[in-house]
Amino acid sequence: MATLQIRDPYTNEELKRLYPSNLTLHLVQVFHRHGERTPTGPRFENVGLPKIWPYCSIAQQMVSHVLETRNSETQWSPLHWQRQIESLNKNGQASVASGPNGGNNSLCKNGELTDTGRMTTYKLGQRLRHLYVDQLKFLPGILEDTNIFYLRSSTYPRALESLQQVFRGMYPASTRATSLGPLTIITRNESEENLYPSFYNCQRFSQLVKAFSQRSADRWNKTTEMEYVNRILSKWMPEDCKTVAVDSHPRLSGIYDTINATIAHGEETRLPDEFYGAELRKIIDKICVDEFYSGYKESQEYRTLGIGSLMGEIVDRMTRVVEYNKVSESLQLKKDEFTAVSKDRRNDIKFAINGCHDTTLAAILTSLDAFGDSTWPPFTSHIALELFKRSATIPDKKITLHRDKTAESFRIAESPECKLSELMKETRVARKKVEDYSKEDQSLFDEYFVRIRYNDDVMVIPGCAKPGNHLEGNKSFCTLKAFKNIVDQFVPSSRESICMADLNMPVI
Repeated sequence: MATLQIRDPYTNEELKRLYPSNLTLHLVQVFHRHGERTPTGPRFENVGLPKIWPYCSIAQQMVSHVLETRNSETQWSPLHWQRQIESLNKNGQASVASGPNGGNNSLCKNGELTDTGRMTTYKLGQRLRHLYVDQLKFLPGILEDTNIFYLRSSTYPRALESLQQVFRGMYPASTRATSLGPLTIITRNESEENLYPSFYNCQRFSQLVKAFSQRSADRWNKTTEMEYVNRILSKWMPEDCKTVAVDSHPRLSGIYDTINATIAHGEETRLPDEFYGAELRKIIDKICVDEFYSGYKESQEYRTLGIGSLMGEIVDRMTRVVEYNKVSESLQLKKDEFTAVSKDRRNDIKFAINGCHDTTLAAILTSLDAFGDSTWPPFTSHIALELFKRSATIPDKKITLHRDKTAESFRIAESPECKLSELMKETRVARKKVEDYSKEDQSLFDEYFVRIRYNDDVMVIPGCAKPGNHLEGNKSFCTLKAFKNIVDQFVPSSRESICMADLNMPVI
């Protein structure tokens, strides 16, 4: 949960093994946790931990754009300003807050991305550039078209700012064409947000989260592990709550949040040494992982409501690549020619970066049964889902597609002429489960493979390790058909409707 320990870049030998010559990379989808931040709330002021931390120099160089009128014309102009934080004392009186050394500049709000977090996410972008630009040549060295990127952030400012830092690390100013316009970064309304498991807009998921949290409290509060935690930490707890528990105040997860935030920053914001024992942190991590993520492993309903919507979109983007590759390759069109005719810039996307959270990454991996004994995702952790196609000879013929009205599928037949615009109306593979496709349609996925890397380590999905579900000789390359089959089991047809369903049913 603290700062990520970064491994060295892949060697040439590792690259040859990780990226076989008979596979071509077509799409990368990256999901990264935001960088280091301050605690989500003030804790342990009773032991001298500052309420307000001094690690956000962005506060001294804020820029907003304001609307004004000049010469009867309305226009936007930058407004430069500095932020100071006010704090209330016990009597409710306001005063300008100060950091641990008395200064009132560079102060952070709760849960804010710090200078350290900005730097680690920037360096993540540099590492992604080294791999996908310098080593693999998958992305261009000079960026001339931003449509090859899909950039999206959750509604949290720290996620958006981290995404911006990652992209800047991948493409610093010197590597972007002067004609390049502004980046497009996608966000969603809170009611439609799925870049993190949110129970605020889903009543049934809220029930599930509370139930699994209570089960974790029942499971761990009276154990020898929690006794060990209390022997070390109870003396540092607030006077009104001297016992540490899953559901204490502060909660065990909140204590862990503060421990890891202090580890990631300077000596000005340190807890007593007892908080940092290896055995203590190991126990706390195990309990917190159980509380937050066991539901994804044990309950299909939990997976469906918590991460199913996002996983459906991840697979949708993969099937779109398969679909459009099939048509464009059969028509022998280059990608830019294909896009020009189809007029759909989504076909250009080669690289997606999503600024999200620890709960996103762990939910993705756990729902695929690939989290294993992993600890809580550290700051700036990332997952890369890579889509490959097995190399093959493209037949020299044109195609047309005819809809099978009964099966709602399509089949390919030779034709002397075809109009791409008509083809595109026929070939859009709507979201549906693998078994709903005809065998002919399922063949679209035969030559594509999905591989997951978590913090640069290759992950193996147990369901993909079965015979026939992976590339021969390498279980980490899951066939797209097998991967989609696994994900289909917990992708909701309508999250909105199932969020309101079964509210009177038992949870566990």
